[in-house]
Amino acid sequence: MKNLFATLSGYDPGMLPALAEVWGIASKSLRNDEIIARLQQVMLDPQAAEIIWDGLDDSARAAVQLLVSAERHRMKLGQFERFYGKIRKLGRAQIQKERPHKQPQSAAEALYYRGFIGEGFDKADGGLIGFIYVSPDLIDALPLHKTSYEQLDGAPEDDLPSLTVIDSVQDKKPADTSIIDDMTTLLAFLQMNGAAVEGMSFDETAINAIQPHLLRPDGARLDFLLGIGLSAGLIAAQDGQAHPHRQQARIWLNASRAEQIQQLAQAWLESRHYRDLWHIPDLHPDDSGWSYDPVAARGAVASLFSDLLPAQGWISINDLIDMIKDIDPDFQRPDGDYDCWYIRGQSDEYLRGFESWDAVEGALIEHYLLGPMHWLGLADSGRDALRLTAYGRAFLQMADWPQPKEPFHPIEISPDGRLLASRRVSRFDRFQLARFTRWRQSGDPYVYELDAQSIQQADAQGISPQHIHAFISRQLEDKPLPSSIARLLRNWQGGPKTSISFESCIILRASAEETLDRIYEIPAYRRFLGGRLGPTACIIRADQWPELQAKLGENGIAVDISGMPADEDD
Repeated sequence: MKNLFATLSGYDPGMLPALAEVWGIASKSLRNDEIIARLQQVMLDPQAAEIIWDGLDDSARAAVQLLVSAERHRMKLGQFERFYGKIRKLGRAQIQKERPHKQPQSAAEALYYRGFIGEGFDKADGGLIGFIYVSPDLIDALPLHKTSYEQLDGAPEDDLPSLTVIDSVQDKKPADTSIIDDMTTLLAFLQMNGAAVEGMSFDETAINAIQPHLLRPDGARLDFLLGIGLSAGLIAAQDGQAHPHRQQARIWLNASRAEQIQQLAQAWLESRHYRDLWHIPDLHPDDSGWSYDPVAARGAVASLFSDLLPAQGWISINDLIDMIKDIDPDFQRPDGDYDCWYIRGQSDEYLRGFESWDAVEGALIEHYLLGPMHWLGLADSGRDALRLTAYGRAFLQMADWPQPKEPFHPIEISPDGRLLASRRVSRFDRFQLARFTRWRQSGDPYVYELDAQSIQQADAQGISPQHIHAFISRQLEDKPLPSSIARLLRNWQGGPKTSISFESCIILRASAEETLDRIYEIPAYRRFLGGRLGPTACIIRADQWPELQAKLGENGIAVDISGMPADEDD
């Protein structure tokens, strides 16, 4: 921090006469540099400093004590002004009129216009941040012993406060690792179909196609899967389409469940694709005009969680949020400015000022806990309650990551030929299975069906019947391949033997053979007719039957349209 001489030199020259008046220096005939030199000499005199110190009220003295006790004897400008009031930066004429050195409007202003504090700027968290500080050489001259630090209201403690463990919790929701299974499902879906992406979400068509196959069909959770999938390198998005990143996805799918959770949790911690503020109900941030760093915010709160959360037991979420508000309210706003962010609330009004902290920062902390941390299996939740799991303790670096053993668990085949994959099956094996089967049911177990359509779907991905045969045989180990599946794969070796097509058509059926003969003889009708199916029936084009009906009516032929599709205009 700057010494006193540098601090005084940085003041607006219009302040120097006021400072000289406070410290009893006759400055009328002195140049600015001479005033600064005299001020430095007087202010560093402990006897003179004690006289001015005694003229401060308790709040101003507490502010100096707080700064002196802080790291590098400084505090962020916004935080300091919240505690001790704003500082008006007045020019010479305004100072003569308002006399802030005699009639300060806040404790902060009383200190500033007496020269006890200075304002500086420094790089922090990727930007330039304003700080209030006390010059180190001035600290030695101040009679800090005259005010007991322990008696000051709001003074920070050496140790952080602790949360009270709750005995009774309602509506408990144990965390699980189903997000691993849903990520596997999502990667398999994207491998076979791709999906359109709009911003940081899937489009509506993709959402409707993906969600029925997820264990937790929650739109907010699906957005999270996309965000951390992109951040972990499992998913790539290009030209508005999402697909798996094959190499990274393969490595992740082959990892243990504990390793997969660890990778996804770290991806969330470092994610710039997933911006948490944009996923909080009733908050509507604008996309431009202000700076938001989701990584810095998460890192700061994770550090606070590590310090504040007990390793065991339930705590109140509201108590935790209140404690963070007291300890480090500026965790996501390094400059302490609560007026420059563009976030609308439920009433569509911008949330400005520190009074909006609960609506923005408080809601964000709650989202961290009940959203990502619960989804990732890091924390159990309840009604206003939270408890860390073994994974949660590892995530907050309270313990090592668990590494439970995962023995091989094969895919099973039911008597009706369906393939069953429990959640204990290797995620890589289920991913492969999903590529050449039809998806019938998601759950524990997942149910898949192998048929001709799925074999053709596999062939489009370069998966042959021989590959499918080898995969299923490996899962069965020494058991024989079911005859129905063996026959299906054998018949499809080398591809389809021939092909046919199914087409929808409409049949015209006459009451007598002569009637149909007459219709065929009229050229105006012939263009509507297809192949004859017998003496009294023929095929007509499905999209042209209304026009044929009208022409037949013109010639006195009644048409019964029972069983026909309804007119779109009906």
